[in-house]
Amino acid sequence: MNKKMRFLAVPALAIGAVALAGSPAMAADGSYSSTLGQLNGTTGTGTITLDVVGDQATVNLQVSGLAQTFMDAPYPHVQHIHGGAAGKCPTPADDANGDGIVNVAEGVPGYGAIQTTLTTSGATTPAEGLNLQLGGQGGTYSIQRTITLDADTQKSLEAGVAVVVVHGLDPATAGVSSEVFGSPSEIAPELPLGATSPALCGTLVKTQMGAMPSGGADTGVATESSSNSAGMIALGGGLVLAAAAGGTFAVRRRAAHNA
Repeated sequence: MNKKMRFLAVPALAIGAVALAGSPAMAADGSYSSTLGQLNGTTGTGTITLDVVGDQATVNLQVSGLAQTFMDAPYPHVQHIHGGAAGKCPTPADDANGDGIVNVAEGVPGYGAIQTTLTTSGATTPAEGLNLQLGGQGGTYSIQRTITLDADTQKSLEAGVAVVVVHGLDPATAGVSSEVFGSPSEIAPELPLGATSPALCGTLVKTQMGAMPSGGADTGVATESSSNSAGMIALGGGLVLAAAAGGTFAVRRRAAHNA
């Protein structure tokens, strides 16, 4: 009887090991990091680490030096993990219309659609892609929280094509005219183009668990300090942002698919 039990235990253990190895929730386990490259003339900086176990990810995003105010209120910066594309940040060469800022259609082929929104609290789905109330506030902020990753984000991490993009330019450093900066955003015409354009971008690279990035990640983007441009959010929805009494924001958002 003992021999029979030992015989049956071997294939059972082997089957269990195969099942674990093929589990999508376990495939992306590890630590990922990036030192975010500057886009559209930003002078800001950013780093991110993502420690993944199963479908849980501990996020540590540190951002500083971005635009501080917008319409007399703290500037809301939204950020996302994009994926499913080439895993690259846009460059000035992607600016097909030559306006000095890479727009939605020009940036998406490089970094792909929104897969996870890195919100300060609450939901992290693509639908929150332009939820300014859950974005970073002001020029310097951090996001430190544990979130749930969906299967698409895990696949992008495993494939090395997950890209973090932080949005919201400073008109003083964007290097474009006020007319261009304030022109309607193609993803939300009620907002200026500069407010939805990316300021920082970096591809997440797998590292040792818990390691902080120690240098420039391979973002595919050269640091810029003038009128060079970058990618936009490709978001299948819109947002209304308006100044109310006291400089507050009124936000109306619709579900989003890309950024």
